[in-house]
Amino acid sequence: MIKNGTRLQSQVCDTQVIVVRSADSLDDLRAGGAPMVPVGDSVDGGLSLDEALADGNQMGKRYVDDGGAEVLVTKAGKGTLSIGSTALTLKEAKPLPASD
Repeated sequence: MIKNGTRLQSQVCDTQVIVVRSADSLDDLRAGGAPMVPVGDSVDGGLSLDEALADGNQMGKRYVDDGGAEVLVTKAGKGTLSIGSTALTLKEAKPLPASD
């Protein structure tokens, strides 16, 4: 299982993330259809961006899955973040309480 605080990079685009909340599902975390690897590890040059998973991601935004996993994008890229072929969803900000 991937630990909280682990930094990962895409093998097919510029995307980099930090794991905020780990879950077993993150073992299959992908960007652009290709498995993500720890920052600094060698990438497989034979992989290419899957056009069906090329909607991109936004720097500084958090993405979550149904299993409770959460990642923070530290460098945006063209690849869609996904667990297998299921895209992660953008985490919505909680509204602040009204002040009187």
